Amino acid sequence: MSSQTSVPFHTAIVPAAGLGTRFLPVTKSVPKELLPVLDTPGIELVAAEAAEAGADRMVVVTSPDKGSVVEHFRSNPELETTLEERGKDELLRKVRRAPGLIRAETAIQEKALGLGHAVGCAEEHLDESDGAVAVLLPDDLVHPDGEDEPTVLTRMAEVRARYGGSVLCAFDVPPERTASYGVFEVSDTDDPGVKRVHGMVEKPHPSEAPSNLAAAGRYLLDHRIFEALRRIEPGAGGELQLTDAVALLIAEGHPVHVVVHRGARHDLGNPGGFLKAAVDFALSDSEYGSELREWLRWRLERN
Repeated sequence: MSSQTSVPFHTAIVPAAGLGTRFLPVTKSVPKELLPVLDTPGIELVAAEAAEAGADRMVVVTSPDKGSVVEHFRSNPELETTLEERGKDELLRKVRRAPGLIRAETAIQEKALGLGHAVGCAEEHLDESDGAVAVLLPDDLVHPDGEDEPTVLTRMAEVRARYGGSVLCAFDVPPERTASYGVFEVSDTDDPGVKRVHGMVEKPHPSEAPSNLAAAGRYLLDHRIFEALRRIEPGAGGELQLTDAVALLIAEGHPVHVVVHRGARHDLGNPGGFLKAAVDFALSDSEYGSELREWLRWRLERN
């Protein structure tokens, strides 16, 4: 398939096959992606970001026993009728939001063999219109730089339209934390918020890090990524790494850029990060924010 940089992407791939072990025991029965940030599942927040950037379809790559993740995006006529009859208009709006956001479908990953493998599992769901696909990691919530600013994925689509190729998201990390991330080797463009990528180093020592720009969980990938995934070798544990496929494309002259994200970011992959996200969202909520702010002041004064 040829690259189609003039055609907006319309498919988002969301890898969600993990066991959620850091959230046990709740994830014995509830997929981590459905845990609520305030009152909205994390997967719905990610879907809203994808839809705002232009996606109309979301392929959730999941294990065979996690079908409830996609079911969240199905209509529930009986519940909707009950809410409507009782005049619960705001609750009805919330219930209808996810099904109205995006068309969701499932790709099954029988065995977890790395992020690259997960992305590859979605290939059979794509067609000729998918010149590029977005990949959004549901553990990452990436907020716009400002209240009236576009989402980072929207910005990434603009960068692909200008430069072609593939576009990733990066954020600044302190030098002492580079050993926890994949770090980009970059050069400047005429846009200070966009860098050309020449390579990537996984978890480098601070003295060996090529920059302080680390990978976040957002990718806008040319369809050539799937051919590259078929050519890379598995790494430790037999896993296929998405970054290895991106590195192969770079080595072969495929343009790759990063958008440097300066806004807020939450890690939903662990309970501590999840709690921070919930507090952040609650403080901005018109119903809960004021009371929570006062309670937090009172609680912190007791320490």
